[in-house]
Amino acid sequence: MRYINLYKIFLIVLLNLIFLIACENSTDANGTSSDLTSQSVKPVNTSIPLVVVSESLTTIQAVGLLTPSVVQISTEQLSLGSFNQVIPRSGVGSGIILDTQGHILTNNHVVEGRNSIDVTLSDGRSFEATLVGSDPRTDLAVIKITSESLVPAKLGNSENLLVGEDVIAVGHALALKGGPTVSKGVISALERTIDLDAQTSMVDLIQTDASINPGNSGGPLSNLAGEVIGINTAIIDDSNGIGFAINIDDAKIVSDQLVKKGEVQRGFIGISPFNVTKALKEQLELPVEEGVVIGRVIPEFPASQSGMQVEDVIIKLNQVDITNAGDLSKFLISNAPGTKILVTFYRKSELMQLELTLSDAP
Repeated sequence: MRYINLYKIFLIVLLNLIFLIACENSTDANGTSSDLTSQSVKPVNTSIPLVVVSESLTTIQAVGLLTPSVVQISTEQLSLGSFNQVIPRSGVGSGIILDTQGHILTNNHVVEGRNSIDVTLSDGRSFEATLVGSDPRTDLAVIKITSESLVPAKLGNSENLLVGEDVIAVGHALALKGGPTVSKGVISALERTIDLDAQTSMVDLIQTDASINPGNSGGPLSNLAGEVIGINTAIIDDSNGIGFAINIDDAKIVSDQLVKKGEVQRGFIGISPFNVTKALKEQLELPVEEGVVIGRVIPEFPASQSGMQVEDVIIKLNQVDITNAGDLSKFLISNAPGTKILVTFYRKSELMQLELTLSDAP
């Protein structure tokens, strides 16, 4: 019995000694975990996504980087008065310098139908501009000046924007003297759609509460890295702090085509599209609440040749959902004439598919 008890005592002492040694190895003199412990513990909460926003500059630094690339656009349009007298009407907008060759991106509605276009740079120099090309569907246009020492804007991307991200709007609001107006806010929402009329929608717009006024049109919406992530284009009347910008990814595609070709060579289906509305849904007994209703099929173009009919409702092109005419326009910008596509649509209550090859617009 004595030997057994001595063995038990020895075993207990040995276990306590091992425990004490383990405790000493797990914590150093400063109370921090040893290498062994730190490798086994992972204090990261994987349920919360890590969000990294590029905001390497202060607001003042971002504005300083952006302002040399922002221009004021002054226009004049001649119109006839009540007694057939010629009346000049002036307008003002903003734009961003795209390259050292003098190409400037702005809104189509800033320059459309204008008899003269003048550009004033941030250093005070003024130049007469010519229209390179415009695209009313996306409300974008490119003009050109001949000048040296131009500072192109740094274009960012709009694919990874986040709601709540800080943004800056720079533009010549209300044509106030003394340089551009700077306002700051956040991205209030993404992928907004504005229906301009039954056939025209602007899609994938950035909504912001950064103050935007007449004269800001065509100017940049930027992040705090000084990168342009949108082109300011619209405000809602009687709203408080609701403005919209064309996302820069779409603007890049359009401006590149305008610079190279003077126009956007989008694919053409050969239809007159109308957005599905509640009234149309009830009147035509449509099976969907979103899509594009064919109001007219143009003879001898792809839709007609493939057998599409009036009142067919397009809901998808290839694998892209088409919820309105803006989605249709955006798809066609990225798919050139000659591209074969798969159209998914409803005819009455029957879901159908067919292939067609996009053509040039007439």
